[in-house]
Amino acid sequence: MAVSHRLARAGLLILALAISGAVLVALMVVMDDPWHAVVAGCVLVVLLGLWFSVPSLRRVPSRPSISRRRRGAAMTRFGYLLSSEEHPPEALVAQALLAERHGFEALWISDHFHPWNDEQGNSPFVWSVLGALSQRVSLPVTTAVTCPTVRIHPAIVAQAAATAALLLDGRFVLGVGSGEALNEQVLGAEWPLAESRLGMLEEAVGLMRALWSGEVVTHHGRHFTVEHARLYTLPDKPVPVYVSAFGDKAMDVATRIGDGYISTTPDAGAVTAFRAGAGPDKPTQAGVRVSYGPDRAEAVDTAHRLWASGGVPGELSQVLRTPEHSMQASTLVTRESTADSVVCGGDVDEHVAALQDYVDAGFDEVYVGQMGPRQEEFFRFYGETVLPRLRGA
Repeated sequence: MAVSHRLARAGLLILALAISGAVLVALMVVMDDPWHAVVAGCVLVVLLGLWFSVPSLRRVPSRPSISRRRRGAAMTRFGYLLSSEEHPPEALVAQALLAERHGFEALWISDHFHPWNDEQGNSPFVWSVLGALSQRVSLPVTTAVTCPTVRIHPAIVAQAAATAALLLDGRFVLGVGSGEALNEQVLGAEWPLAESRLGMLEEAVGLMRALWSGEVVTHHGRHFTVEHARLYTLPDKPVPVYVSAFGDKAMDVATRIGDGYISTTPDAGAVTAFRAGAGPDKPTQAGVRVSYGPDRAEAVDTAHRLWASGGVPGELSQVLRTPEHSMQASTLVTRESTADSVVCGGDVDEHVAALQDYVDAGFDEVYVGQMGPRQEEFFRFYGETVLPRLRGA
């Protein structure tokens, strides 16, 4: 990378000299005194050389992101949530294309080894899907979320994330969390308590950032070991890391290590806590699933069949070992509970209100995912009615 930068700078200097030479010839033709022309040309060479070789002289101050300039629905970025638990890879890419076509501005994609239940029935490898997305859409993409601690070593996640950032031309955010046993225990490792997992996550993020520096890294930490590791293929800037956090201890970690915050609840207090600890300009993302359809009862049935697991309370969903365990726990969630907690059907006002809750809570980016089928109908519905309403069109 350093060699390529030196070559680029040399090219700029050659261009400056070429321009200056052309202007010098023109001055000698126009001016009566050739010596004055030579002096003017030399001054021009120096000025142009400085202009092309010193970036700070030609840098235009960047505008802050929309969300940082003014908050509110009109300035919130709305994205689509790609559900790896429900769909095969080719369907995820097709949905991403539909999302871009219908006015969504960004993508979330879940990272799972197992789905929550057999009805969902999918779990493609997220890093392969990211490669496909990079070639088909121009939207930014965030993993929501990756666990870089148990199933996959943080050094490998660091390499994968660096490659994804390059393929997506800087439009990639690595969302991370402390994980669920459902995905992380597939290699037979023990499943630590939440406090230990948070310590593992903090160490993992520090290790990944060390590797993104491009330096040789040797690390013998409490949880991870790396010996003489170096990443050679890197983006120009380190990959942003947004941290998912639920609860005070997780929020403490997120404020220390996160470039941004990720949530699935419209909790204004959590947004305030993150900004107070991490800084007011760090971005916040949240996601919510809905079940769109013309028949509300059918939409409720779809939501309950596929996502009753979303109603399992507390930390239980993080410690359930297998999809079978998740399905057993989900039998405790009633259809009525699902109907009360998920926006189902085709009422525009209900869909707008569900996303507006996240806007009012202060989130900069809000992602929505359609449960089950009717994907094309969902995108038409949101593109033609819901998003314009949220944006005040």
